[in-house]
This record gives sequence, structure tokens and C-alpha cells, in this order.
Amino acid sequence: MQRPFLHSALLLAPLILVACIPNEAPPTRADTPPPRLDADASAVELVEAEPVWTAQQVVANAQSVTASTYIVQPGDTLRGIGNRTGAGSEAIARANGLTPPFAIRIGQRLTIPGGRYHLVAEGETGIAIASAYGVAWSRIVTANGLTEPFMLRRGQRLLLPDDTPVAAPSIEQRAAAFRIDIDDVLTGGQPAAVENAPVAVASSQPRPLPSNVPIAQPASFTGRFAWPVKGKLLSRFGPGESGAKNNGIDIGVPAGTPIRAAADGVVAYAGDRVAVFGGLVLINHGSGWVSAYGHASRVDMVRGQKVTRGQIIGLTGDSGYASQPKLHFELRKDRVPVNPVPHLPTAP
Repeated sequence: MQRPFLHSALLLAPLILVACIPNEAPPTRADTPPPRLDADASAVELVEAEPVWTAQQVVANAQSVTASTYIVQPGDTLRGIGNRTGAGSEAIARANGLTPPFAIRIGQRLTIPGGRYHLVAEGETGIAIASAYGVAWSRIVTANGLTEPFMLRRGQRLLLPDDTPVAAPSIEQRAAAFRIDIDDVLTGGQPAAVENAPVAVASSQPRPLPSNVPIAQPASFTGRFAWPVKGKLLSRFGPGESGAKNNGIDIGVPAGTPIRAAADGVVAYAGDRVAVFGGLVLINHGSGWVSAYGHASRVDMVRGQKVTRGQIIGLTGDSGYASQPKLHFELRKDRVPVNPVPHLPTAP
């Protein structure tokens, strides 16, 4: 049977996010019991959904800047110097060891780093920019010294890594060179906006969200996490027998089992562009907490949607790199993976 899941990447241009509203009655907020084999679980019919959001197209048109030295003049600002030289203010700050609040003085000699710079347009995301050039977003973050909360702005100039192809890479070359993981989505997923632009308030209903509108951060998290599914615990957090580290836990369940949000929050990502996890939902719970749900056969959420603990967010499957139907579940605190089990209810 065909396994439809959302070929979406609301954080990646030019792909489309799709979503649908589940037909089930509103779930209760009781804790989902911890994993156990549930052979009688029934599958839910998979339904194709309608597209509701399109990310901003990124054009790979970076401009070359020659390395030089600039002497600070009266009235200069770091951003103004960047506009005058064609370099990015973040790259200039990094090259000269400047730290917040990036104070400069008249007569100071600043190194202007040479290279190719991408001019950020409204609505573009970091990982979409990285994809357009066929480079890893994490390398662009490093080259520009970007830090939390990794918000881009319209008119910002991003320095590309030295080995970024000069000619726009083909789709095949981009696919071979570009890989993203959950951390890339968390750091490079917000669209660039005009400075001081308002953010979108989370809504409990799926709705179109303009590609240039960042989503509001949820309030501080003070609640509890619940098990997202019932099933057999296949692999635990940490190094496995092969030595490979698991950043979460894997729970074996029948395909089509409803996946429930582990806690209240706002959907930060819903799509299938993190290849290893296939259908993936990331929920921001506030206070640095994020939960991840991978290998879904269907995703019923959209970016910016408010969810409550126990709400159905999709259906399990074997999308991505999964040898059997299962749910990959992660908890991250300040972007660092933590063992989910101590944060979940114990067996009744």
C-alpha cells in the first residue's frame, strides 16, 4: 500500500507544507501510558491533505567582495560599513573579534573579509539559503558567527563558505551536498523578516502563514511531558551496540497509530525534509524545550499551530530511514538532546 506523507518543508523553499485536521474527537489531557506492545491498535486510514503554506523561493545570486581594510569614519556603524563594502556586518564583527554591542571607534582599522555574500530577502530561511547553494547551514552559521536566536533579517549579508560552488549547482548536486538534521531546523528555520516586524501569534487551527512571518515563541514551560504513543521500546537514548548514538528513543507501533503531542506548545516544523526521519514534527514548548516526532506516515500539523498535550499530530509509519513502523521521539533542552524517559510518567 502506498504510504502518503507530507512532501513538505515549510522551512525550505520552494517546497509546500500540507496539513489536515484529524477526524477524531478532541483527546483528553490524561497522560498516555508508557510504551507497551499494543497488538490490537487499529490503523487509521491515510488521507491526502491540501497545501496551505509555501516558503519563499531562494535565488543563488551571491556577490563577490574583495578582502580589504576599512578605516572607521565619524557616524559609521557596523551595519553601514557592511552596506558600503558589500560584506556582512556579522562577518566583519567575527573577522575583527568584535562582541556585542559591537562598538567601533573613529580611526579604527577593520578587516573586511573577502568572499561571496548572499543578500537575504524577506521570507527566506537559513536552511533554504543553504540548500540553494548546496552547503550545510551549520557551516554558514559558523562562517558568520551567528548565535541564538538565529533570526535572519531582510537585507542581511551572509558570507558563504570558501568552497561553495560559484555556479548554481544542479538539483542533483544540491541533493548530494545538502543535508539537514533537527538542529539545522531549530537554528535555520525561521524566515527572514523586516526588523521589528510583528511575529505571528500561534493558533489552534491550521491556517496559512505568510512565508515572511516568524512564529511567536511559546510561554515558559512549567508542565509535564506525556508518552506520545503506546508501544514496544525498540532502542534507548545514548550509544547503542554499534556505537552509534541515539538522540532519542524509538518505539515500535503498528503503522497508522495516532501520535500525540507530549506537552503543550507551538509547532516549529512539520514536513519530511530531514531525510533520516521522514515525516517529522518539532514542537517548541518554551523555556528551551523542544520535542521531536519522526518516521510519521502522515503529519496533521502546520508551522505556527498551537497544540495541547495529548492532541493527535500525525500517524506513525516507516518513512525516512526506518526498517519497520515506529516513532522516533526526542526531547531537547536548549538544543541539546536529553534522555526522554526520566521526563515521562512511570508505569501506573
